[in-house]
Amino acid sequence: MQYNRFLKWFGVASTIGMLAILLGGALVTKTDSGMGCGRHWPGCNGQLIPDEITAEVLIEFSHRLVTGGVGIFIVILAVWSWKALGHIRETKFLASMAVFFLVLQALIGAAQVLWGQGDFILALHFGISLISFAAVFLLTLLIFEVDQKFDADKVRIGASLRFHTIAVTVYSYFVIYTGALVRHTNSSLVCSDWPLCRNNEFSLPSTMYEWVQMGHRLAAAFILIWVGFIAIKAIKQYRDQRVIYWGWITAFLLVLAQATTGMIVVLTRLNLYVALLHSLFITLLFGLLTYLVLLVSRSGPK
Repeated sequence: MQYNRFLKWFGVASTIGMLAILLGGALVTKTDSGMGCGRHWPGCNGQLIPDEITAEVLIEFSHRLVTGGVGIFIVILAVWSWKALGHIRETKFLASMAVFFLVLQALIGAAQVLWGQGDFILALHFGISLISFAAVFLLTLLIFEVDQKFDADKVRIGASLRFHTIAVTVYSYFVIYTGALVRHTNSSLVCSDWPLCRNNEFSLPSTMYEWVQMGHRLAAAFILIWVGFIAIKAIKQYRDQRVIYWGWITAFLLVLAQATTGMIVVLTRLNLYVALLHSLFITLLFGLLTYLVLLVSRSGPK
């Protein structure tokens, strides 16, 4: 139908917009621009539109504008999908999740500007935005699935892969939280070497910041091994199911890229472009993992 074609484009635009929100938030954090507009929200430095533009003001104010604009897109997408595809089981749940977590992340951002928040609370901000992104991404995939041009509705997944898919997705959220905690506690360069903390000699962390940094590295190493193990299982046992086969190969490539950029971030002393790529890869990985969980929820026994 014609409306489905327009809805597809709207879903793609909304997904890209959510990606822009996530990367924009990462840019705000990595450039320390969070207070670019002072303790003012939704205005900026006491004005609706700031007349004095610095780099910090530009980054923070642009992020707010993008969040507001994309937020309107997400609400429209949620309502439109609800009406057009409400008969599909997951549609209403994903539409509600997309809007709820988008509003929640905006409120946390506003609370940080107006009153300030602790590092452990701020670390949740990226993760909450990530849930909204995943919901929008899955909603868009549901819209494309209406044409039934691929075999996503025919998957058969065994008990072992079901367990690993759900468990590694939940664990990935923990890894993401520890990564956000590294940024918000300013622990990024507390360990100047890689893979070990100092002079590549083994020693237990001596400060909270070293524990945060090395804890994240250990968590990231474990998810790399885990996703690699699942990818091997998918290659051996699911070659006849393309969406599972290629899904896990792609997941492993993304987690490998994420781990590699994490290493380069340390070795380049927080190169901004590499740091943003690091955020991009983990975002795409989480989106893909949630889609694989969606497939698990639909699958019959193998």
